[in-house]
Amino acid sequence: MSTSPAPTLAPAPTSPLNLSRTTATAARVLRQLRHDPRTIALMLLVPCLMLFLLRYVFDGSPRTFDNIGASLLGIFPMITMFLVTSIATLRERTSGTLERLLAMPLGRGDLIAGYALAFGAVAIIQSALATGLALWFLGLDVTGSPWLLLLVALLDALLGTALGLFVSAFAASEFQAVQFMPAVIFPQLLLCGLFTPRDRMHPVLEAISDVLPMSYAVDAMNEVLRHTDMTTAFVRDILIVAGCALLVLGLGAATLRRRTA
Repeated sequence: MSTSPAPTLAPAPTSPLNLSRTTATAARVLRQLRHDPRTIALMLLVPCLMLFLLRYVFDGSPRTFDNIGASLLGIFPMITMFLVTSIATLRERTSGTLERLLAMPLGRGDLIAGYALAFGAVAIIQSALATGLALWFLGLDVTGSPWLLLLVALLDALLGTALGLFVSAFAASEFQAVQFMPAVIFPQLLLCGLFTPRDRMHPVLEAISDVLPMSYAVDAMNEVLRHTDMTTAFVRDILIVAGCALLVLGLGAATLRRRTA
């Protein structure tokens, strides 16, 4: 009695990253986002709303808003992109879409890069809106160039996207994806130097903060806040943030499972 061969998945593409497959994935994600106005509003409007509220919380002390507003200009988009990206990616995994895509000639690198490209495009709009609101409507006073402020905000949003893609591989439900925020984002928020200078923390906490990317994002914002020109420290900080985003994206591609649980 003959037995039919077991079905096999289509072979993975030989090249780790293909431009046409990556852009096709990004276009598909953007089409899905276009039909989800609530997600678009969350990504684009919530950081602006948070900055608006923060400005008038410190209405009686505008210098306080100047001191922390620049840092939060990068932190708010990072948190929003982390939340939206992790949930959106997990939704595709639990619905079976991810497994069907990976059964096609589509590599894990293509998929992660496509998601990063799509959400990166949204991050550009998000960062531009938040930066424009803070500088020209809320009166955020910075010494450096607004373009450098926008650059840091954009890198922070891309870092949040990369972290969201990465942690989605370890969550089994959207609720679990949200639960990763206290574990991944909140420690960075507490140790980044926003509430107290990092060199005044306990030495153990200072050492931990030195390896957290949000610390360098806040340092970069502070460089723009205090210096007219691009400093060496600013270049170092943004390179670290960008390098962390690329590293996390690579880890996300490496941990992406071909089959759903």
